[in-house]
Amino acid sequence: MPWANLRHLETRQTAHQSVAVWGDGHEVEFRVTGAIHAWWGRDQFLTGLAWDAIAAGILSHPTGAPQSLLMLGLGGGTSLRTLRHLCPDMKITAIELDEDMIQLARDYMNLEAIGIEVIAGDAYAWLRRNRRRFDVIFDDVYGVTSSDVERPLASPETLLPDLQRSLKPGGIFAANLVTGPGHRRVQTGFRRFFRENFTEVRSITTVASMNECLIGGTGLWPWKDLRPLAQAFPTDADYSHWRGLRARRL
Repeated sequence: MPWANLRHLETRQTAHQSVAVWGDGHEVEFRVTGAIHAWWGRDQFLTGLAWDAIAAGILSHPTGAPQSLLMLGLGGGTSLRTLRHLCPDMKITAIELDEDMIQLARDYMNLEAIGIEVIAGDAYAWLRRNRRRFDVIFDDVYGVTSSDVERPLASPETLLPDLQRSLKPGGIFAANLVTGPGHRRVQTGFRRFFRENFTEVRSITTVASMNECLIGGTGLWPWKDLRPLAQAFPTDADYSHWRGLRARRL
């Protein structure tokens, strides 16, 4: 599980952040500004933290099985590994600004095994130029300060034309939000955007994380039909983490 008794493997200073790598033969963590930025487990997929909610948010597509995903912000690919386990045929494209983070994910988190297209660059700039269409677009873009993380956008209002052009009919937009002190203004702005622009909006949270995953679309897959996916995971811990997810309509 995250924050286990791991040993320090290295600290890599990238162009954007300092990443401390901790691990053993069973799991690896990337720690940034005192928090877990990415996690990989040899025998387990879920953590009880934000990545579980991200995976469930993406699977909230009205078909329950989206065929294509655009991930704005890759990190270590933690949630994408879960998605590949559940959706082996999904085409996944991820945009990541920090090229050293991409390499770290390849070095320590077996990124290549997920089978995704990784593009190095600014996610929002790429979206503005994009002419492809996706079933799901997920925004997990965060920058790093000396003591916390922060979003470059307080609200995705400026992205709306790009989202409308880049989503397939029936497609959904989702975002991971850090909650708690210092993040309330951004959370409020994103919630307002979702309520104003989507027919149905869902919030997914976990008990242990200070995050909220927002999902919006013309319709969403029923939450009661997502919960049985807990049986698709190999461990009791995975099962418990998936069943521990909480969702509500906004």
